[in-house]
Amino acid sequence: MRKISLIMVLIVLLSGCISHQKGDEKMKLEVNSVFHEGSFIPKKYTCEGADINPPLYLAHIPSGAKSMAIIVDDPDAPIGTFTHWIAWNIPPTEQIPEGIPKIGNVSKPIRMIQGRNDFGRIGYGGPCPPRGHGVHHYHFRVYILDTTLNLPPGASRKELERAMKGHIIQWGELVGLYERK
Repeated sequence: MRKISLIMVLIVLLSGCISHQKGDEKMKLEVNSVFHEGSFIPKKYTCEGADINPPLYLAHIPSGAKSMAIIVDDPDAPIGTFTHWIAWNIPPTEQIPEGIPKIGNVSKPIRMIQGRNDFGRIGYGGPCPPRGHGVHHYHFRVYILDTTLNLPPGASRKELERAMKGHIIQWGELVGLYERK
C-alpha cells in the first residue's frame, strides 16, 4: 500500500511539472516598440508625422509558428472601432521594422501581405483621432498562426479574421496612446 501511495504522489508531482511546462510553452506573446504599454505613441508614427508604422519587437514566439498577422485598431473612434493596419503571412520573426511600404505584396524589408485599412488605403495608417476628441487607445495585436493564409492583397479585416479563425496559436498586444489637440 505504501508503494502505491508513493507511486501516486510521484505521478501527481510529475503531471504537475508536465502541465507547468505546457503552460510555459503557451506563454503570451510579448509585443514591444519604441513606446511602452500605456504610453504615448511618438508623433513620427501618426498622421501628424511621417505616418509610418512603428517597429514591433516580439518575444516568446512558439516553435510551431508558420506565420504572423497584425491588426492595429482604435476602439475609441467616434464611429466605432477603426482599423489602422492589417497584415498577414509574415514569417515568424522577432522584429517587424518601421516604415513598411504601403503596398499589398511586400518583399522588403520583410515579407508580408497587407490589407485595406479603414482609411480605405493599403498598409499602415497612423493614429489620427479628431482634434479635441481626447486620448485614444491604439491596440497593436500580433497573432501567431499555425498556417499561412490564402488571402489576396487588399483583403478586409473581416476576411482576415475569418481566415485566422482556428489557426491562432498565440497572440499578444501593445496599447499605445495618442491625442490630437
